[in-house]
Amino acid sequence: MPAPALLSLRRQLLLWLLLPQLVLWAGGGLLTYRIALSYAEKGIDQSLTQSVRALARQVKPVGSGLLIDFPRAAQDVLEQDPDDRISYMVSSPPGQFLLGNQRLPQPTETPAGPGEPLLYGGLLDGKPLRIVAMDVQYGTGATPQTLRVQVGKGMAVQQRIARELVADMLAPLLALGVLLSLLVYGGIRRGLAPLTRLTAQLEHRSVNALSPIGMTQAPSEVHALVQAVNGLLDEVARSVNQEKRFINDAAHQLRTPLAGLISQVELAQRETTDPALSQRLAKVLTGAQRSAHLVHQLLTLARTETRARSEPLDLPVLAREVAREWTPRALAAGMDLGYEGEDHLLMQGDPLQLREAMANLIDNALRYTPRGSTITLQVQAQPSGALLAVEDNGPGLSDDDRAHVFQRFWRASEQPGGCGLGLAIVREIARRHGGDATVAPVLPQGLRVVLALDAPALARPNAGP
Repeated sequence: MPAPALLSLRRQLLLWLLLPQLVLWAGGGLLTYRIALSYAEKGIDQSLTQSVRALARQVKPVGSGLLIDFPRAAQDVLEQDPDDRISYMVSSPPGQFLLGNQRLPQPTETPAGPGEPLLYGGLLDGKPLRIVAMDVQYGTGATPQTLRVQVGKGMAVQQRIARELVADMLAPLLALGVLLSLLVYGGIRRGLAPLTRLTAQLEHRSVNALSPIGMTQAPSEVHALVQAVNGLLDEVARSVNQEKRFINDAAHQLRTPLAGLISQVELAQRETTDPALSQRLAKVLTGAQRSAHLVHQLLTLARTETRARSEPLDLPVLAREVAREWTPRALAAGMDLGYEGEDHLLMQGDPLQLREAMANLIDNALRYTPRGSTITLQVQAQPSGALLAVEDNGPGLSDDDRAHVFQRFWRASEQPGGCGLGLAIVREIARRHGGDATVAPVLPQGLRVVLALDAPALARPNAGP
């Protein structure tokens, strides 16, 4: 199951600082729009109240009838703008149309009294209106009459003005918000700079660099983290030193007795004439040699897991030296050991560990291939490093055996001498150099063990002696 993607601390801080700012900016825009509409509505209400009173004054009683002195020119002015049209209606009694726009909506309430305006909202042709209604009394005391005057004004212009007002206000606020965001980002980046420096120090440290981290200028929180990391590094350094001392003591305490045992058994073999005793001594010598080899491999494996150096080395030169060192043993076993590949290839690595890896590969090939076989040590340049390989034309391994070949203490045969750790050490060394080890069959027969070393070359190979 893949690990969930983690959000960086910088992004979390930006999110929690800028998201509320965006929400407040949007909420402020909405609130500003509502306030602008409220003030526009108040202005419309005041204008409509004045209009309805002016229109009511144009209604004059004449005997038992009415005289509405409303010139045609004034009516045209009121109705000339279709988007912001002022509509009116005069009815008497309420509900009986006399003059104006008959479709003007009626109020759901009755005005409080004659001469008291009633403000309400409505729709005309699907457009919102703000309407004021006022009742006017006329007639004699015996036959009182009521005249209702209504004036409505569209809200389109006021809404447009409110939107423009909000836009004019939010545009500068948006610019200030962007500037504030940049300042916040810069502040967060500056505040997290000590963590970035701490990460860089840890990333660029070598495996065995366990010295304390030094940070003189950093916030108290980062200092606390550095102190905790330094405490951990100190504990690890003490543990590594104890392990190194144990390995060195074990190497001395185990190798010396085994070497003495092997020498004594060989001396006893030369001095005895009893065939049965000589056969038993041969078994003891084989067991002692295997124990010595096992101790050497275990100590080598422990060193590869706890120690790693990185220094410039010429890998092909090192490979040719190892091949020359193992040539006498290969000749004694009746095998042809040679080298092929690059002449020079400078790279970063641990020469002792790489020498040990090549020695283990050659030793395995000499142990498990028959006489007359050919063993080739190879070095090839790669864009990201180098390939180090040992190839033989022996019997090789089956597919099932190749799947287990790098497991510790696993052996493909019961042939005496091996301990099942050689290729495990080789893989550990390859991984210490940023790569890995693989095995592949060779046609028509044989085996090829390859170490892919992911260490950038310091100098490209060139032709030369």
